[in-house]
Amino acid sequence: MTLPADLDLSQIPFWGRSQSERMAAFRELRARGRPMFVPEQAVPFIGGGPGYYALVSHADVTEASRNAAVFSSEPCSNSIPDMPRWLSVYFGSMINMDDPRHARLRRIVSRAFTPRILSKMEEDLARAAEEIVDRAIEEGPGDFVTQVAAKLPVRVICDMMGIPAKFHDMVLRRTNVILGNADAEYTGISPDFNRLNVARGLARLLHAGYSLNRLAARLGDERRRRPTGDLVSLLVNGEERLTSQQLGSFFILLVVAGSETTRNAVAYGLKLFTDHPEQRARLLADFDGRIVGACDEIVRYATPVIQFRRTLTRDHEMNGTAYKKGDKVLLFYNSANRDESVFDDPDAFDIGRDPNPHVGFGGPGPHYCLGAHLARREMTVMFRELFTRLPDVRTVGEPDFLLSNFINGVKHQRWAF
Repeated sequence: MTLPADLDLSQIPFWGRSQSERMAAFRELRARGRPMFVPEQAVPFIGGGPGYYALVSHADVTEASRNAAVFSSEPCSNSIPDMPRWLSVYFGSMINMDDPRHARLRRIVSRAFTPRILSKMEEDLARAAEEIVDRAIEEGPGDFVTQVAAKLPVRVICDMMGIPAKFHDMVLRRTNVILGNADAEYTGISPDFNRLNVARGLARLLHAGYSLNRLAARLGDERRRRPTGDLVSLLVNGEERLTSQQLGSFFILLVVAGSETTRNAVAYGLKLFTDHPEQRARLLADFDGRIVGACDEIVRYATPVIQFRRTLTRDHEMNGTAYKKGDKVLLFYNSANRDESVFDDPDAFDIGRDPNPHVGFGGPGPHYCLGAHLARREMTVMFRELFTRLPDVRTVGEPDFLLSNFINGVKHQRWAF
């Protein structure tokens, strides 16, 4: 099956197209009314499969998200080809599991997101945002992503886990590699999947996964010997606990998923408020009353995580389409968040949008993002700090986007204040 270049979602050049061109392509796919089958592109040293169905409507994405018994996260949800063991040992984690294994691990790691833990973090969040903006003012405006947007979530997650400050920059660099996908700046992989470049990129990916896993695992070993009452102590001690390997994989999931969502939402947010000054004025007229809605609208509009995969556990019919056991489907959250049948004027940025049933934190069901509330809090404290301290803060020019079919990322963004 040959697809038009502007609709071939498996080809990396598609993801190098402008945001508006990509959204136009997904608008056309939604208009077809049925999920399109997309042949996979094989990846050297990993392989591939026959292809997947692209779920692009809000109805399909939410229904598949709820029905985890049929639309399985196993063998993997964060990779289109099945992930080989030498990668899944670092990048598997609970997002690639179904219940009951998923439920057990989620129950343990949910200790990181209890109201008590999050309320204790309020002062730390505000102090971190203040220090980051202090440093940016000292340096002068350059790259908003590296100076501000990427700093807060990595610091917050490392502080949660007790990772010393001297490792924070290393964690950020490794995170960039893990989510670099086909972007040569981070991975060295070229869009044509040259075997030599792919080999180098996979070596970098393995090194990044190994170093982050070991960093957290060593900390877990220390807390087993000498518990301190901190989060890692809670995760590795008690009746239900994480092994060293599970703790390392959880840390990778936490720092990758948590930091990327917030980082890109903050970067996109400043760009959106620059391009839509009327929405910025609405927010500042009642910051406390409108910031939660603003955060959700930024996440809907930007959709930092583009898609996750599911695999059919049995033959199943959904919304007029028959699927076979073993079929792959990709849940395109970016498309669902622009579905005209659900969102009025979906391409408009409206911080007062109500209702706003976006799937930017994943669809409903067992895999809904545990850190959604934390992400909103991080966005809130950072925008409060920026707009209070720097009333003329704004982006300059267009962002430099990540080349990826998984993360809708902003690598660099010039700014001024």
